[in-house]
Amino acid sequence: MKSVFVKIIICVFLCLFIGFLSGFATSSGVDTWFTTLNKPFFNPPNWLFAPVWTLLYTMMGIAVALVWHEGWEREDVKTAIYIFVAQLLLNGFWSIAFFGMHQMVLALIVILVLAFLIWKCIRLFRPISSLASYLLIPYLAWVSFATILNATFIYLN
Repeated sequence: MKSVFVKIIICVFLCLFIGFLSGFATSSGVDTWFTTLNKPFFNPPNWLFAPVWTLLYTMMGIAVALVWHEGWEREDVKTAIYIFVAQLLLNGFWSIAFFGMHQMVLALIVILVLAFLIWKCIRLFRPISSLASYLLIPYLAWVSFATILNATFIYLN
């Protein structure tokens, strides 16, 4: 039982760290370039993103730790974690593409692939740990909403 808590701490820390790093790209654009964009009426206030992402990264970390705890020697666990790592890196790259590079079309392509990989993680996590798969559903919902936002920003600008 003790080892699952250690894995949760490690995985939550790593997910939050990736979020922290991608936050640099976000902060470089959110107070400058982003303020000049036409925004849709359903664009959430900027203050909402940090608490939502903190919660989502925490849930993601718990989810991947639960999968990891089932045994690294299992091929299904390895595959699921590899896909998880890929989507986590894409998550960080989206912030760089959108806020850092100001490339909304590239960001849309990235977020579409990201959403697919999150869906794939949910499917791969489910037979290993149903709780882990459920923990990723809010993340997929938020990224789906962000995808709509991203596409709307392209349309409006």
